Amino acid sequence: MVLAPHFAHLPLWISALACATLLWRAAVTWLGKRMPSTWLLVPIAVAAMAGVYRSYHTLLGREVGVAMLVLLLAFKLLEMHARRDLFVVTFLSFFVLLTNFLYTQSMPTALWTVLTLLVLLTAQQSFQYTGRVPPLARRLRTTLKVGALAAPLALLLFVAFPRIQGPLWGLPGDASSARSGLSDSMAPGTLSSLAQSDEIAFRVRFAGAAPAQQQLYWRSIVLGDYDGRTWTRVPRKRGLQRLEVAIHARGAPVRYETTMEPSNTRWLALLELAAPDLGVPGFRLRDSDEMEQFTTEPIAHRVRYQASAYLDYTLQAGESPQRMTHWLELPAGFNPRTLALARQLRAAADDAPVQQLSNAVLTRFRTQDYRYTLEPPRTGANAVDDFLFATRAGFCEHYAGAYVVLMRAMGVPARVVTGYQGGERNPVDGYLTVRQSDAHAWAEIWSQQAGWQRVDPTAAVAPERVERNLARALPRPAPFGLAPLLDLQNNPDSWLAQLRFAYAALNNSWNQWVLDYNPDRQRSFLEELSSLFGHWRTALGAVLVAVLLAVLRWQRARRPADALEALYAAFCRQQLRHGYGRAPSEGPRSYAARLRSMPASTDKHAAMEQFLHLYGMLKYGAGGTESRSASLATLTTLLPLCR
Repeated sequence: MVLAPHFAHLPLWISALACATLLWRAAVTWLGKRMPSTWLLVPIAVAAMAGVYRSYHTLLGREVGVAMLVLLLAFKLLEMHARRDLFVVTFLSFFVLLTNFLYTQSMPTALWTVLTLLVLLTAQQSFQYTGRVPPLARRLRTTLKVGALAAPLALLLFVAFPRIQGPLWGLPGDASSARSGLSDSMAPGTLSSLAQSDEIAFRVRFAGAAPAQQQLYWRSIVLGDYDGRTWTRVPRKRGLQRLEVAIHARGAPVRYETTMEPSNTRWLALLELAAPDLGVPGFRLRDSDEMEQFTTEPIAHRVRYQASAYLDYTLQAGESPQRMTHWLELPAGFNPRTLALARQLRAAADDAPVQQLSNAVLTRFRTQDYRYTLEPPRTGANAVDDFLFATRAGFCEHYAGAYVVLMRAMGVPARVVTGYQGGERNPVDGYLTVRQSDAHAWAEIWSQQAGWQRVDPTAAVAPERVERNLARALPRPAPFGLAPLLDLQNNPDSWLAQLRFAYAALNNSWNQWVLDYNPDRQRSFLEELSSLFGHWRTALGAVLVAVLLAVLRWQRARRPADALEALYAAFCRQQLRHGYGRAPSEGPRSYAARLRSMPASTDKHAAMEQFLHLYGMLKYGAGGTESRSASLATLTTLLPLCR
């Protein structure tokens, strides 16, 4: 149970070696096989350490440390000879179990950890006995009782103990670990491969009514440089005067809260068009003329921020066309057929406005058998030519890229925007979940009168992608005949979908209130408690402490339910009447040694010695050769002789 969660991220040979040592130890315990000699165990351990270095090319870091701990725990099982070794293995297991949180802090991981912790504590309790071990049910009941007593204190410390900024389990090396997400470049196949991932990118909760699905464009990165195959961001040239970010917004802003998952990138995904009043706790922000928002450091842990957006806006209208020339650049020598098509469309439209030129391109996509697919055919050096005239099949990056090339070739400033589109609303908690599979690319075109306008070429081919979601536009084939189950999952009214929504809401609450319980969240929560109780909080705290002390005192004073403890309590009361009461920290052996100084007959001293010896054996040892009931009967007989 301790090692199983680590097998998912350890090299296969380490997992296999750990399982082999477990099987060997089981054979030693239950089949009477021989333990391996030191001459065999030491070379295996040295070879394993060398294998770790060969697998990770270093002896430092999280992965290496966990791998070595797993191997050391496995090897320790093969050299357990004394009772002390059992405690070493148990405490090492506690530590290895804890390291699983370095990889994931999900709710199932926490539940598995609690279950494993109960097993380890019960096992450790068994090691305390030198003789007869109590039944498993009794040991487990003791473990649960101790856990129940510790839980309120743990909860109080979690809520009130000062928090640190950032994740509790974050490590410096985590910032370089790979995660799926958007990048600052786009080539054919980039987003179609990302669309296969169901990982959550971020969750959103709107302050009021949520916008319609087709309005949910989450802007992230603007791409303007094109080398014939790959789109990249336009580098900010030294000395270039920045454009005025002139936004003319109409209507009330849409306010929302975003919980963004770790991405190890710097780009934020914001609903178009974001208002400039954004702030992300713990990060410094930068912006660009293209209305991008990004942090100065990679986002390596979950962050939550408030934002607002204007759905109806005009951006950078009235700018001089001379300042937009870099959005017209195309590489020489690429896609000659596409350039010829652009000249043809431009000649047919004569001096038509920009919107009419855009409609001509979209009409071509809509009427000439273009297909929307997650598995587009490969393209050659002239990728846009191959897409427009040969394959006619592509994902959103193909349509957005080809559209921008055509518009630039017709003299219209244009650029590619990548981000996310849509999301899935959870009816249980009201959150909108945006996954990596919602990654999308669209275009923007500029005119002096209207400024930058969003155009989504994918909507011309697959309108259901924008109006609903990717799963409805491109249903995935169900493996192994699971089509009915997949249909149930995609149907929002089915019991399976409702179960999925409920789990997602529960998991989101775990993220919000446990994993993201940062200093700001703690301060807000404690302030809410303060305002709720007002001046009564001090009195309430005093009452709670008084009740707790009263309960503890009552538990100590009540008559023990166990027959053995009842007899021992009666014995202690007898001696208290003679002025020899037992101290709270005094065990039966120490108590017996002190009672020897009591003025009493030889028979009474012998009875007291026998009583305390038999009690100690029943409580902490084997209990002799007699049965427990016979031993209790003996104690009952001895008790009157000890008065």
